[in-house]
Amino acid sequence: MKNVVGMGLMLSTLIASSVVNAAEITSARNIEFVVVDGKEISFENWAPQQTIELDNGIHQLVMRFDGEVKRGSQDVIFTSRPYLFELDVDDRDATINIDSKLRVKSQATSYFDDNPQWQAEFDNGDVMPLDAIELKGDGFAAYADMEALVAEYNRENGIIFDQGESKNLNDVLVEVDDQGQASIKGDTLSQLKLWYTKASDQERKSFRRWIIDQD
Repeated sequence: MKNVVGMGLMLSTLIASSVVNAAEITSARNIEFVVVDGKEISFENWAPQQTIELDNGIHQLVMRFDGEVKRGSQDVIFTSRPYLFELDVDDRDATINIDSKLRVKSQATSYFDDNPQWQAEFDNGDVMPLDAIELKGDGFAAYADMEALVAEYNRENGIIFDQGESKNLNDVLVEVDDQGQASIKGDTLSQLKLWYTKASDQERKSFRRWIIDQD
């Protein structure tokens, strides 16, 4: 009987841990997920709000406003450019939103032209501002391949996804002294990851061929 009870307690602990170590992240009305941790997000059924579950840790979200606003007496769809930011998930369920209610098109246009404030609204009433970056593409089909656009941004900025978390390797590995001189720090594996993210597609292919030749 002791063994059964012990096993039951162990299973209860594991179940509790799996619940505690994740949170539900919901998009507010007229806000939509675009890319999460480098992967484009899609849902089988439309709903005014969408929810995803994320493990604890730092995650990269790309979201945008996409909803009806008024232009005169007509209802029109206004879609903002995508915005990228990091969210530190820490067990708490949260809703991602902006800090203003947009009702008319001119208001929406002006709002997103002037540094919109994205924020995480937690169930206990806490509100945390998010440091968002507007993603800008080139050409008519600039946003046709969002994964590629985000991948290019991450490559240029030394961002990788490692063990389910978003990591900026420039922050981890580059140290600037009081005189403004930069130096590389950290372990060798992390340094390799940093340089790999900054390499072009051709350079990555050449590096992979070199790795094979070493075996």
